Amino acid sequence: MPLIALTGGIASGKSTIARRLESFGAVVVDADQIVRDVQAPGTPVLGEIAAAFGDDLIDSSGALDRAALGARVFSEPDALARLNAIVHPAVRRESQRRFEAAFAENPEAVVVYDVPLLVEARVDDHWDLIVVAHAPAEERRRRLIELRGMQPEEAQNRIDAQVSDEKRLTIADVVIDTAGSMEQTDQQVDALWQRLTGE
Repeated sequence: MPLIALTGGIASGKSTIARRLESFGAVVVDADQIVRDVQAPGTPVLGEIAAAFGDDLIDSSGALDRAALGARVFSEPDALARLNAIVHPAVRRESQRRFEAAFAENPEAVVVYDVPLLVEARVDDHWDLIVVAHAPAEERRRRLIELRGMQPEEAQNRIDAQVSDEKRLTIADVVIDTAGSMEQTDQQVDALWQRLTGE
């Protein structure tokens, strides 16, 4: 059964789509969770991050201070590229392991990779379908400020650190417009599930 890449800019509603697909029975592999797992205390990746960006990013419990790291890299393209060069290969290996485990357990599974940085890191991998969650940048900026409590400048930096909406949309097999109501988003996700499974 299919391996689906689900991507979208920050605050595009991607996680909402992933949760609904999961409720139908899809196996969701969350790239952000894998990032946290490969950066856990004591991991080689965390050691490399500390070596590259400073030991002060490791808190007293030995965990990565993600907010401090984000503040350090998201306004600096070179720093972000250095971080990605450390993290992406480990995430690729672990995600592939999880895909294989899901299909080994159920060859008929619909596996959805919830991945923000598809265009930046994984666009040339083999996907049966690429689904893009899309809302205009101004709407996503509003969500970051109102729902996540970011300062306007920080919200804009996060959006600017990702590829443009245009680049994301050019790789899409399916676009789910999340700028409308939750019900409208759900209807599009339901139609996608029917397309994938015939259910």
